[in-house]
Amino acid sequence: MTEMDLKLIKMHTSFYYKKVDGIGQKVHYNARLLFDKFERVNSPLTSPIIRDHFAKRITVAHSLILPGDKVENLVFDYNGRSPDRFYQKAQLLLRNEGFINFTAYTTKTPGHLHLYVHKGHTDLGEGQRLAKILSMKLAQKTPLEWRVFPTNDLPREFNILALPYEIFAKERGASWAKHM
Repeated sequence: MTEMDLKLIKMHTSFYYKKVDGIGQKVHYNARLLFDKFERVNSPLTSPIIRDHFAKRITVAHSLILPGDKVENLVFDYNGRSPDRFYQKAQLLLRNEGFINFTAYTTKTPGHLHLYVHKGHTDLGEGQRLAKILSMKLAQKTPLEWRVFPTNDLPREFNILALPYEIFAKERGASWAKHM
């Protein structure tokens, strides 16, 4: 994968998150105890850092929430055993809902996917609502083996995802759209 492939995500690069060793810091949120394994680095996400991530020397994550409480992507973090089946079901659902731009990336763990639905500049509240609706519709057709982002079930600093390693599949306004 190249850095140009990461441009599809449209992530904010003025800061990034780096994974730290150990169990991380304790965070109490909504009567839950969470462990934050990433620390925020207030410097730009540059090409050498991305290359170190691709070489698996470090693990780098990016924030899904942009400044001004905006989101560019709705993301399904699939952690099941059949990514091909999940992608096929999600692809059909997204097409039926009118989304024609989305990209699935493979992660460090084999069989896991990050499906980025490119929504465009959207308010955070609307993005969270839309992500929940899409997740509920997909859950009617396949077992629930994913998390959806952005979410208000986690603190803002937990609405991050590790940079992906390879493109699994992408959809960009396919020719079938003219028949809808």
